[in-house]
Amino acid sequence: MDETPSSESISTKLERIAQLARQAPTLAFTTLAHHIDVEILRLIGKWLNAGVMEAGALHRSESGTPQGGVMLANILLHEVLDVWFHQEVLPRLGGRALLVRYADDAVMLFEREEDARRVMDVLPKRFSKYGLTLHPDKTRLVPFKRPDRAPQRRDDDDGNGPGSFDFLGFTIHWGKSLAGKWVVKERTAKDRFRRALVSVSEWCKRNMHAPLGQQQQALNAKLRGHYGYYGRVGNRAQLWTFLRRVVREWKRRLGRRSQRPLYWKRMYQILERFPLLTPAQARPA
Repeated sequence: MDETPSSESISTKLERIAQLARQAPTLAFTTLAHHIDVEILRLIGKWLNAGVMEAGALHRSESGTPQGGVMLANILLHEVLDVWFHQEVLPRLGGRALLVRYADDAVMLFEREEDARRVMDVLPKRFSKYGLTLHPDKTRLVPFKRPDRAPQRRDDDDGNGPGSFDFLGFTIHWGKSLAGKWVVKERTAKDRFRRALVSVSEWCKRNMHAPLGQQQQALNAKLRGHYGYYGRVGNRAQLWTFLRRVVREWKRRLGRRSQRPLYWKRMYQILERFPLLTPAQARPA
């Protein structure tokens, strides 16, 4: 009689993988494959060979976890970083500290600078123990004291120097609230803003001959997704700037559909008939 297929959920299977990783954290995934169901192993193989899309081109990687690597990163870094930080690091610190991690991106916040420097010194050793390395450009100490309690910053600081850092597509920085108080704010990171705009521009180029109604629907879907992710308190100006840049790119591509130039007067008429979604209409959080 044939065996009944396992009804075990994906989350349960992933938990079993995590348990195996805790028992033998230095084992490669190929060694763990003996204990992993076929469908999970197949997904891992696909993820590891997926490659990364950059500027419309597919780039293959011989190491690391490319697209879809969130699950794999969580399995490994839960033990390598999360458990280690809470069980080994926190008890040895002189002040408060917090770890925030998503997949392979993490931020550690320390109350005392000496604690931050101590952890910064041992962090590369901890990662190398598991065959991992830290990104040399993204791994750094950032003074993040409230501006009225920190040394005076330069007048020409563009906001991306000391006192701010990028995390998950946002630049985290200090700013004034409407009440005039210092608060931590988020704005769209410059590289993510450029990447999103390039993606829209390339789409408009590929589809400039499609009916305007179809273009409008697709652009509004892209705008809705952008607003949904980047729609944070204090970031509304960046959303409006993105919309204006999208309109400019759309006009530029539509102007190449024929030899006749497309002036702004005609573009405004197009926008009246095929309006694009605004941040106010999307109601970001």
